[in-house]
Formats: sequence, structure tokens, C-alpha cells
Amino acid sequence: MSKTLRLILGDQLNINHSWFNKTDSTVIYCMMEMRQETDYTTHHIQKVIGFFSSMREFASQLKDGGHEIIYLKLDDHNNKQTLRENLKSIIESEQVDLFEYQLPDEYRLDEQLNEICNFLEVETRSYDSEHFYTSRKELSNHFEGKKQWVMESFYRMMRENHNVLMQGSKPIGGKWNYDASNRKRLPQKHKPTLPLVFNHDVSDLLNIINKAGVKTIGYIDSKHFVWPINRRESLDLLDYFLENCLPLFGDFQDAMAVNEWSVYHSRISFSLNCKLISPKEVVDAAIDYYQKNKDKVDISQIEGFVRQVIGWREYMRGMYWAKMPEYGKINELNNKHKLPKFYWTGNTKMNCLKTAINQSLAYAYAHHIQRLMITGNFALLASVDPDEVESWYLGIYIDAIEWVEMPNTRGMSQYADGGLIATKPYISSANYIDKMSNYCGSCYYDKKQKTGNKSCPFNSLYWNFISRHEEYLSSNPRMGMMLNLWRKMDGEQQSNILEQAEFYLNHINDL
Repeated sequence: MSKTLRLILGDQLNINHSWFNKTDSTVIYCMMEMRQETDYTTHHIQKVIGFFSSMREFASQLKDGGHEIIYLKLDDHNNKQTLRENLKSIIESEQVDLFEYQLPDEYRLDEQLNEICNFLEVETRSYDSEHFYTSRKELSNHFEGKKQWVMESFYRMMRENHNVLMQGSKPIGGKWNYDASNRKRLPQKHKPTLPLVFNHDVSDLLNIINKAGVKTIGYIDSKHFVWPINRRESLDLLDYFLENCLPLFGDFQDAMAVNEWSVYHSRISFSLNCKLISPKEVVDAAIDYYQKNKDKVDISQIEGFVRQVIGWREYMRGMYWAKMPEYGKINELNNKHKLPKFYWTGNTKMNCLKTAINQSLAYAYAHHIQRLMITGNFALLASVDPDEVESWYLGIYIDAIEWVEMPNTRGMSQYADGGLIATKPYISSANYIDKMSNYCGSCYYDKKQKTGNKSCPFNSLYWNFISRHEEYLSSNPRMGMMLNLWRKMDGEQQSNILEQAEFYLNHINDL
């Protein structure tokens, strides 16, 4: 009797995949907790716990459904700790004739599986993961022959092709994009809805990880792990968001506040990225809720959410597969500085960075503006090597998988790709941070000062960036106003600002 071995990676926990439509005693599924995956970067402990816990739950679900499953735990004596050696061992011991796998979402694993398939002495087949709206190449096909691959063009195509928030050929509400309505600061004394959290006891798994000597960052309460680890909890988190957060999500999706780590965000990205839930069911559920609750949910709220899922998420994946592997090495601005030490500790006098980094260490989470306009903004202003920034983002966030992390970091955040993804560098002085948060009010530094002992580092570093890249940015129409402001400053003011920036860069670990 011939046997088939099917590999399930840690981010392929899609119980609705066609593989699982029927049981077959000749089909064996395998899942693995491996040092290969814990060690390729330094991950947040909650990220390692989240993936391993979800994998274990998924394996139990398959077993309860009558499927044959081989699950290698991190401390199993027969775990070879690499994908190649584990597959080789299982195929030999189980006398497998056919090896099948779902196409991975990371280039690194795609290359590895291609090499493994060439090495294995059995027939191999690959399948789609049946998760995304688009194929790997759909975005590059859409932009073929075009100079600029702008997300808005792709987003409109997605809306039309999948009939999302459409009324015939027109967008519902008459506008494609309500981004201008999604930039409100939280009002003073406004208290966002408390986030839905879970309370998993992961002490045993934490002990296994620690005993194995896996190097991690961040903190964890092993008695109260807050993230969803199965499909049911992921759907509960989605439902909670729709009922309690969606009505204000669009308005405040860019807002930041001390002691508010979730605001009105869904926090379903971990569940989405390991495929416990699908983007289509998320979008369908959100639109269904909107249509039944138009008295509570404005079009700008639902459009802002849908844009994140079928716009940015699918766009980033398409860009990743269109530009890899060269994209992983690109450094257009030639930034070479080390990441400041406080990114690993949160020990800085800059309140915005202290808040965002400590939140990231505590929850393995920060929302997109905290990532883009606080930690990413500062790293870009400080000319940090994008490799360093990327490694930090990939490790610290529970939802960080390279296909989504890399283009967001190297492209959107660090402008290392020279504008393939972002139409301008996403940089700001303290003014923007103060506009969108309450961070500046209790900060050691003065948000209004460009120079002086307590001047906000964002201010002088912002103008230093403009000065340093003046010629490079001169052809970018979106930077014209700020370049003109810099050029209109008198020479003494410019010198003082640049001198202040140089001092801060030379003492960056003391800020």
C-alpha cells in the first residue's frame, strides 16, 4: 500500500484546506517544532509560544478528525531540528512513496523545500495554501509594463474583481478611499474599548523552550497568555472587534496613547498570518456586520478596515514575491548605523519610543502607526541599516512573517527600496507624533525645540535627514514643501540643527 506524507508548516493552520475534506489512512500529516525556525532570528517569546501552541492545537484537531498525524515537539529525542533531516527520517521510517506540501509564503522556505524535493528519492507535489485572494504572481501581472506599482491601483482592482464594497462598477459611498477620515487623535479622557484577551497557561511549553536554550526577547505571563491559539478563539476575536471596535476603528486607526496598547484595532493579524482564519471570511464578516449596522458603522470605518486586508496585506505579499530575492538586500539610502540598544530594552527618555518599545516587549504587538511613525521613523532618521531594522521587526512581533514584514519594513518604513512601495519616506518631526498621540506631553524632551539639551531628537534628526538627502529627494514632488522650508532657513539655524543632530547621533544610546 503506497503512503503519502503531507507537510504542514507552522503558518499553514487552515482547517478548511481541501486536504482535510476526507480522511485517508494512507495519508500521514507531519508538523514540527524546530530549532531551525526558532533560531533564524531572535524571536519574541510570545511569538514562539503563539506558533507552537497553535500548531499543537491544530494537530489535536486533525487527530480528533480522524487524520494520521506525526507531530515532533521541540524536545522529542527523534527531532533532528531541521526540516530536511526530519523529512528524510520520517519518509524512511514510514516508507513513504509521495511527499506533498503547500507552497510556503516565505522565500527562505520555498527555496529550502525546492532543494529538499530535489534531494528526496520519492515523488513530490506542491499545492496552493488556499488562503489568499491572490496568487503569488497576480500583482506583478497587474502592473506589467507600468513604471509605478501603486497600492491604490491594486486595491481598486481587488475591490472590482471580488465585488467588495461595490455597487455595480462604482464604490459604495462614492469614494474608493476614506484614508483622510482615518487620522483622528483620541480625544482627551476618551477610553477605548478594553481588548479581548485570552488566558492560556503555557508554563509547560515555556519550560521546554527555556530548557532547550532558545534565545528570545520580550516578556510573557505564562499563566495568562493573551493571544488566540485556535480557530474558535480567532473567530471570537474577530466577532469582538466587529461588535465593539469597528464602529470607531476607521476614525482612530492611526491614534496612539500611553497605556492603550490595542485602541480599536482587531489584532487578528496573528490568526490571519498563521491561517487560522482567512482574509475572505474576515472581509465578508466585516461587510455583513456593516450592512446590518449602518446606524453604528460609517462607510469610512468599514472601508478603512477592508483596505488593510485586501489592499495592503495582499499588496505586500505580491510585492514580496515579485521582487525577491533581490529585495532582501536592497539599501537605496546606504544606511549603515547600528540599531540603538534601547530597541531591545525600552530604556530611553523619548516617551514615544519608550511606550511603543515597552508595549512591543510586553505584548509582542504594536499597531501600524506605532511601527511606521515611531520605531520605524526614528530608525530611518538615525540612518540605521535596514538589515538591523528588519531583523528587529521580524523577531519582536507575533504576526511577523517575512512575506509581510520585509516589504513593510524595507519598503514602507525604511524607504530602502527607493520608493517601490512608499511614494515618499515616512518621516516626521515631533509635530506629527504630538498630533496623533499624547506621548509628548509627559516626555523628558521638548517637542517644540529643534536645538538645545532637551530638544526633541526627532526634530533635529528630521531636518538632518532632509539635508543629507536633499539632492536625492529633490525629484520627489511629495517632499517639495519640506525641502523648500529647509532651504528658506538661514545658514546659522541650519548649522545649529545639524550640529544638534550630529550630537544626538553620536550619543544615540543615551537618548
